[in-house]
Amino acid sequence: MTQTPGGTAARPIVPLVRFELSGYVRAHRVVQPFVGLLGIMIVLYSTRVNPGQELSSYADSAVLLVPVFAWAARGLLDTQPDVQRLISITTAGNPRREVVSGLLAAAVVNAAFALLALLVPLGIGFAAFPGPAALAGGLALQVLAVLTGTALGALTSRPIIPDPATSALTLLGGYAAVLLVSLAPVPWLTVPLIGWMRAANGPRFLTGSLPGLAAATVFWSALALHAYVRLRRTRP
Repeated sequence: MTQTPGGTAARPIVPLVRFELSGYVRAHRVVQPFVGLLGIMIVLYSTRVNPGQELSSYADSAVLLVPVFAWAARGLLDTQPDVQRLISITTAGNPRREVVSGLLAAAVVNAAFALLALLVPLGIGFAAFPGPAALAGGLALQVLAVLTGTALGALTSRPIIPDPATSALTLLGGYAAVLLVSLAPVPWLTVPLIGWMRAANGPRFLTGSLPGLAAATVFWSALALHAYVRLRRTRP
């Protein structure tokens, strides 16, 4: 049976992703961001959200969860000791496959957290079940938050910033900087976190505001992930 080049290249990544996820769970590093997620859910939904405010609530959740997603991605990418990471690179047969597998594993973890953030309010947070537009908007915002948090977590992981204290401060400082810059009226300066919240309170979110916000978010997140991949070439 003939394997396509893409299929041949993809096969080693799946076991590596499973290995990354297994090590992350066994090391109990998943507990820290999970506790952060629970804390945010409790704060946001300690009182029921009034009908018509569901999308705004989802936007608040997405913005607040960005550092949680970043912490989860950083923790996952830090799980393997340096020697084990070198072994994984050798096993993958290509350093880039190991890098991609780590990012995919981080995205899987954050996607699971985002799903919880999307579903939990339906059971305990909303006074009424939201409409399709609010659900679609909430899903879109969580996807953008996962992308942003994963990129920030990757750039502050141990292969890039070896010192744990410096890494944690950089993660929190980076998040704060993005929040401050996103207050500017020009959304393209950074990931428009504040723009997410403002737009969710306005009309026509899905068809009016979301495409521009998503484009800015994808651009800056892709740039950060590209920087991470480039830096990993010299910092295995």
